[in-house]
Amino acid sequence: MNGLEFLTARPIAHRGYHDLNGACWENTLTAFQRAVECDFAIECDIQQSADGVPMVFHDVELDRLTSVSGNIHDHTAADLSVLKIGGTDDRIPSLQDLLDLVQGRVPLVIELKRNPGHDDQLVEAVGQALSAYKGAAAIMSFEHRFVRAFKQQAPGIPSGLTSVGLGQRTMEANFAMLAHEISFVSYSVNHLPNHFVDFVRGQLGMPVITWTVRNEKDVELTRLHADQVTFEGFDPDSEMVSAVNAR
Repeated sequence: MNGLEFLTARPIAHRGYHDLNGACWENTLTAFQRAVECDFAIECDIQQSADGVPMVFHDVELDRLTSVSGNIHDHTAADLSVLKIGGTDDRIPSLQDLLDLVQGRVPLVIELKRNPGHDDQLVEAVGQALSAYKGAAAIMSFEHRFVRAFKQQAPGIPSGLTSVGLGQRTMEANFAMLAHEISFVSYSVNHLPNHFVDFVRGQLGMPVITWTVRNEKDVELTRLHADQVTFEGFDPDSEMVSAVNAR
């Protein structure tokens, strides 16, 4: 897998090893520390602050996860870093906060989120942050603008395409992204099998990870058609994913 064994060696905790936003919330340092302690790889989401800092946060809007209304791009990194997540003591971390916490102990799979008009610096900023990082890390995105920019703005970092769908236009767009030297694919488990995933695994030898795996059916689809799960809501070491790990 061209040096990408780290991507599939262990289950990947979706937005960290949270408890579905009970006591431990998604994309927080607490969820990431739990993943490290269990030796799970970490998937996370990155948005850009008003001052161009990569912040670990999924949504454009702040409302679902914090007590503040509005959009993440309207606030500086300093302002965002004091906002509590879900009423817990966790604050919105920056990508650098995540890197400082993990320090290479588990792999990172970093998804860059689109926010047109407010994401022009995102690929370059993530690339700069990872250029000095000593641990295993990969970047990926649904956004084709980002995928096209990965090689130039985040050189040397394994990069992938995140995708969903089975329609002809989706498949054509997926195949077009192969021209941009991606090295792995992250595909919705709900849309397996498909001929794009079969092609990149069988003909190109690329690893494929699935998202978001929550039940036994999803685990079985991953076992049959992909290489590793991005999971949430259960412990893959004690439950369903052991069959995938044994591949």
